[in-house]
Amino acid sequence: MGPELILVGVALVLWLAGWLVWGRVASTTHGAERRGYNTGPVAAALCAASGKLSIIIPARNEEHNLPALLRSINGQAVRPLEVIVVDDGSTDRTAEVARQLGATVINSQPLPDGWRGKTWACHQGAQAARGKLLLFLDADTWFEPDGLSKILASYAGGAFSVGPYHAVRQPYEQLSAFFNLVMTAGTVPGGLFGQMLLVDSESYRRVGGHEAVKGRTLENFFLASLFREAGVPARSVTGKGMLAFRMYPNGLREVIEGWTKGFASGAGQTPKPVLLLIVAWMNGLMLPVMLLLFTSWALVLYALFAGQVAVLLRRVGTFRWYTAVLYPVPLIFFFAVFTRSALRSGKQVTWKGREIRAD
Repeated sequence: MGPELILVGVALVLWLAGWLVWGRVASTTHGAERRGYNTGPVAAALCAASGKLSIIIPARNEEHNLPALLRSINGQAVRPLEVIVVDDGSTDRTAEVARQLGATVINSQPLPDGWRGKTWACHQGAQAARGKLLLFLDADTWFEPDGLSKILASYAGGAFSVGPYHAVRQPYEQLSAFFNLVMTAGTVPGGLFGQMLLVDSESYRRVGGHEAVKGRTLENFFLASLFREAGVPARSVTGKGMLAFRMYPNGLREVIEGWTKGFASGAGQTPKPVLLLIVAWMNGLMLPVMLLLFTSWALVLYALFAGQVAVLLRRVGTFRWYTAVLYPVPLIFFFAVFTRSALRSGKQVTWKGREIRAD
């Protein structure tokens, strides 16, 4: 057996490893739908839960994103007790837009030493919240129709997170493909996504809330660890049909800076067996490209991997078919930005007009 056939065999094994990644990415819970969340006693329980729910939205220069989120909240079948927008030193119409759409606006106090803007805003929102359930949401997310009902019906206590479904609209946004896949596979089912956190106020305060992770860029990873150490269940699912978002809509530079600010550190928080599985699969993705000059089997392998990537991407966002067909392009982009993130770890980077130290 020649070395080419040995590499073909290795590639097939790593392709199978990719389906184990798929098993994690597919760990979504639509049990709310199976239980009939919109009828009978379950609907009554949802209404009771929503009456105890405080939604907290940290926002810095988010006048363009907030309308979609706040209108989606106003259009839900169940309504929260309150919606709090913490205006984190915005220089645009963030506060005005939030008030116009019915939110309570808190003007953030000056950022103390040792805090990040987001953790400080979340902390202030939690301090002001009256609900027994706290739902933290990034301003660039929005609920799908009945999404809040589905989330509440899937909540079983402790800390719960939904990975938003990525609305991909511009060609350059296709380059986020492998970042979305790795983020999701590394988080579901026992981690927490950074864009959304639902937790009861008692558990939140037991672990020290956002004050306990005040200096972290990727506070979600460290909060998940604190919850587990305190015996509080932490669980996450993919959010297709519940919650959506659009990441980095302002150009390629924003995509690069956004993923640079802490992605390598976040990958380091992924459970080691999962991380090894992901790394093995991604190495397998490169083998068909390397073998194209040596064996016709490379075309078969390439088609298998491209089909697999297409299936995976449908779970995490509205990525186009050509992203899977040309998957080496976003894969190489991933490797380049990941390396940049690793090299920037612990150094100053710019994000939303502030100089921050990357995790």
